[in-house]
Amino acid sequence: MQLYDELVARGLIAQVTDEDEIKELINNGKAVFYIGFDPTADSLHVGHFMALCLMKRLQMAGNKPIALIGGGTAMIGDPSGRTDMRQMMTEETIAHNVECFKKQMSRFIDFSDDKALLVNNADWLMDLNYIDVLREVGSHFSVNRMLTAECYKQRMEKGLSFLEFNYMIMQSYDFYILYQKYGCNMEFGGDDQWSNMLGGTELIRRKLGKDAYAMTINLLLNSEGNKMGKTQSGAVWLDPEKTSPFEFYQYWRNVSDADVLKCIKMLTFLPLEEIQAMESWEGSQLNRAKEILAFELTSLVHGEEEAKKAEESAKALFTGGNAQDMPTAVITAADLKEGKIDILGLLVSASLSKSRGEARRNVEQGGVTVNGDKITDIHTAYTLEEIKAKDFILKRGKKNFCRIVAE
Repeated sequence: MQLYDELVARGLIAQVTDEDEIKELINNGKAVFYIGFDPTADSLHVGHFMALCLMKRLQMAGNKPIALIGGGTAMIGDPSGRTDMRQMMTEETIAHNVECFKKQMSRFIDFSDDKALLVNNADWLMDLNYIDVLREVGSHFSVNRMLTAECYKQRMEKGLSFLEFNYMIMQSYDFYILYQKYGCNMEFGGDDQWSNMLGGTELIRRKLGKDAYAMTINLLLNSEGNKMGKTQSGAVWLDPEKTSPFEFYQYWRNVSDADVLKCIKMLTFLPLEEIQAMESWEGSQLNRAKEILAFELTSLVHGEEEAKKAEESAKALFTGGNAQDMPTAVITAADLKEGKIDILGLLVSASLSKSRGEARRNVEQGGVTVNGDKITDIHTAYTLEEIKAKDFILKRGKKNFCRIVAE
């Protein structure tokens, strides 16, 4: 099976501009493609992970990836999928985030010997002359057509700033510059980027008389219908300091039955034949599929050693063993009231509940256990000595755990 057909079989491709040309390029290792990443945080998250896996697949087949970090576009903010305007960041914050992205991307993409490029669009966007942009770029865009784009239509009711309105032009200009400087002939992105990507292909064709192509990838959804990588407590990050390898493993171990095989197809590098053999799995076999998914993806992001630790900790947690790698909260004398800390305070300190009010509801609804014993009394409290006496595992719901340590 050739690469393009494999991408289709894995459910990765949503829509393309010129399928025959794109198929020819990527099957023969002739694609010089880019994906953009706006540095809006100091870590990549699971939402970026899918794009990085796709870049890795194509590079393994001889194609050349360009990772474009949006140090310039981050100064504006992408309105796609937003109901409000993004918070403006300082240049110093953006520069710090860019450096964090570079380090994390190297785990997925081989930048040695010109096999891939990592570029920052601040290098060309920050010094642009506004009049030149209007004349050379703006003249190729129809306002009427731009307003039909989904990324803008979603914002029109609440108000779309002129600042954000320019984002499509900036992203299109990125593709134009990358084509001229590096021979980039293809852009990949999520389905929500389709209008911006078409703008880039059109700009290249109009100004240079050359062909460029765009392809969007399907975005994974979790069982609640939110974008991949979102949980009740926030994003799932690739930085182990923000999301531990154990938490990362648990996120994938707890995907819904309906999503597990889809995730294995899209994100792992297991052979399709092996995955197809899992399609008949059901019941407890699906739990095994989730373990495979969690191990494979944790290995990709954090390395095989950390994946093994996370797997062992997860198994120990469910068999009553000693799970060493789970998130930990430290309780000291300063956290005590009259010599004890109550269950509500523990839940908040462990970040398992956002407030004492939410913690109260969690307990009253029967969703809280300590070392496997359900806690039903909101006044339950513990001394430091009681916490120190044995491994103290606090659990909320089926998926959220924390070890409590007393000092």
